[in-house]
Amino acid sequence: MSEPKDKALKLNVRLKPSESSAHPLATNYTNVGVAQGIAYVDFGFIEPTLLGAIAKTAKDGQVAPKGLEGHLVTRVAMGVDVLARLHQQIQQVLVSMRNAKQSKPKA
Repeated sequence: MSEPKDKALKLNVRLKPSESSAHPLATNYTNVGVAQGIAYVDFGFIEPTLLGAIAKTAKDGQVAPKGLEGHLVTRVAMGVDVLARLHQQIQQVLVSMRNAKQSKPKA
């Protein structure tokens, strides 16, 4: 007799904010690393003026710095299965945004 396959179950989930998560935090940099089956997603912030200055330096043909410093906003650790579900959700959002943009009539 074979085992039933895992099925996705849709549930309405409401996450209540804690004190530290009550306000959104701005990030403009992400990095994902995996160690021992756990994915670590770092969300950071790099000053936009610094990014602009580096882009201008490169455009002008000057040597860009080998590194730069930003601020770690938060690190999230998750199982690889959760990372896969996050990937699916992000893909769904991007596809729906693309479809909405394509279906808008041009002015």
